[in-house]
Amino acid sequence: MLDDTLKSQLKGYLENLRQPIELVASLDGEKASREMESLLADIAALSDKVTWRTADGDEIDARVPSFTILRDGEETGARFAGIPLGHEFTSLVLALLHSGGHPPKVEDTVLDQVKALDGDFHFETYFSLSCQNCPDVVQALNIMAVFNPNVTHTAIDGSLFKAEVDERQVMAVPSVYLNGEPFAQGRQELEQILAKLDTNAGARMAEAIAEKDPFDMLIVGGGPAGAAAAIYAARKGIRTGIAAERFGGQVLDTMAIENLISVPHTEGPELAAALETHVKEYDVDIMNLQRAKELVPATAAGGDHTIVLENGATLKSKTLVISTGARWRQMNVPGEDEYRNRGVAYCPHCDGPLFKGKRVAVIGGGNSGVEAAIDLAGIVGHVTLIEFDGQLRADAVLQNKLRSLSNVEIIVSAQTTEVIGDGGKVTGLDYKDRNTDEIHRVDLDGVFVQIGLVPNTEWLKDTVDLTERGEIIVNDRGETSIPGVFAAGDATTTPHKQIIIAMGDGAKAALSAFDHMIRQVPANDAAAA
Repeated sequence: MLDDTLKSQLKGYLENLRQPIELVASLDGEKASREMESLLADIAALSDKVTWRTADGDEIDARVPSFTILRDGEETGARFAGIPLGHEFTSLVLALLHSGGHPPKVEDTVLDQVKALDGDFHFETYFSLSCQNCPDVVQALNIMAVFNPNVTHTAIDGSLFKAEVDERQVMAVPSVYLNGEPFAQGRQELEQILAKLDTNAGARMAEAIAEKDPFDMLIVGGGPAGAAAAIYAARKGIRTGIAAERFGGQVLDTMAIENLISVPHTEGPELAAALETHVKEYDVDIMNLQRAKELVPATAAGGDHTIVLENGATLKSKTLVISTGARWRQMNVPGEDEYRNRGVAYCPHCDGPLFKGKRVAVIGGGNSGVEAAIDLAGIVGHVTLIEFDGQLRADAVLQNKLRSLSNVEIIVSAQTTEVIGDGGKVTGLDYKDRNTDEIHRVDLDGVFVQIGLVPNTEWLKDTVDLTERGEIIVNDRGETSIPGVFAAGDATTTPHKQIIIAMGDGAKAALSAFDHMIRQVPANDAAAA
């Protein structure tokens, strides 16, 4: 089941096991069960601390194939329904290691919070093997299951359990159920999940943040631009902090990255993890899951700027680098919000497998839209690509590939006017022919929106100068209209929204901010003069 490279890697990981573990599988004679049996046999052969067997009697799970992990003869609470390869291979490795006594890479305070949860929590997560957002959720819930006996978690490959997916109308992954009821959709980190379960967590976090001393440089946003800014600031030996809604930013939602110079190929979550590891090599105060609400500029030269967070806490800093990035642009038509995650999706890599054999539309004829249509054409039954302009805007090589596919229809000069549904899921969409104003309906099961990005700058309105599109206006040094406030990356007017450009932008903004800071007379000295 595993190739020699994966076996070698896994053998090295399993050397970190401190306690014996046992894998107990519920199997039948079907192909998926034979593949799972082969996988478990390969794992057990790589370590004398791992054994496996088939389930007997009451041990047999209703989901087949599946397996659970035992330690000292007791279930750890972590179970996989399906074969966790692809993006979930790391989830499998970590579940084995944590079950076998290897400590997770989470803060002690977070792990203590996991252990202190009181109540019964039975989680189920539907994932797809092509979803880059799913592993974070699966791994977080597995940690909770392994370290708290009140928690269980089953990670379910939606493609193998279609009847469940259809019954629960799961149309986006990851989809998490708690005690049989919908709990969350989309990427969730361990801290976010705990915040939903522990209602006092947010208040405690806000209190801790409010007690922090002012920074020399505070970076707002934790994507490539923010990470680069933090590294360059910290290397100057100044007090540096990052406040980020999610470290990694939009990169976490990116699949293949093949234009990051010197790195021929990587994926978004892998790059985000590498960025965080690099930042943590320096003395940077990372405040994750923090959303900025307001910027209050310094009232005098040399004074501190203030960032007000959504939780009410405030952070002060001599200089700021704003790198809040961008998010997927929405169509803003009737039905889009109503059917989000019920047929309306924004990540073809994550959610595409849930529409296997079905009819879908892709909205947008740029590179992102055409790439999405090409990817989906290999999974779904039929793709209708709808473009507002009179022609596609994607690179010629992508257009040629798209036009070569027999199950793709291209409609240009078309304005999507409404997403249609039956109250539970998407059933079609309406579009207007921009040449005739005639309204047409397309019957389908899913709509993938790929029409560009919107900068995350609404919270800066009436403070720094913005363009009509909401981009922060910066000069060649990354300076904004407010002295001491700099900006970098996709949230700014810097052209060409690319990862490598954002990284350079962040470094430039941090160096410019440092240069500004060392040339300022402290506010109290200026007042005395």
